[in-house]
Amino acid sequence: MPHSDATEFTGHCLCGAIRFRGTYDATNDLKACHCGQCRRWSGHYWAAILPKSLEIQGQPKWYRASDIARRGFCPECGSSLFWQRDGSDIIDVAAGAIDSPTGLRLLGHIFVADKGDYYEIADGLPQDPRE
Repeated sequence: MPHSDATEFTGHCLCGAIRFRGTYDATNDLKACHCGQCRRWSGHYWAAILPKSLEIQGQPKWYRASDIARRGFCPECGSSLFWQRDGSDIIDVAAGAIDSPTGLRLLGHIFVADKGDYYEIADGLPQDPRE
């Protein structure tokens, strides 16, 4: 398996029809996205890792979310699992779908200018109005 600066992870959707495993860099830059599209997709806000490697078992359904990216979800239970920018080999993985313990730590927030009006961000982490 990969060298020591990579952390292994596993995870799955709510019903278990989609499972995944891979590695991410130990210095993974986990940020929460508060844009309107991510909030609608996840039900609140979205946080994802950018894995170094990823193997997906099962067949996620992909939705063309914008002119720059697609989003992957379980066709059985509807769990929001993946985000992929057009032209990229990297598929971001929902932090909430990763099995515990993750070892991840949230480092900040992006697109806070578009955050929902029903909550405050009060954790003291950096907040970028855009990305």
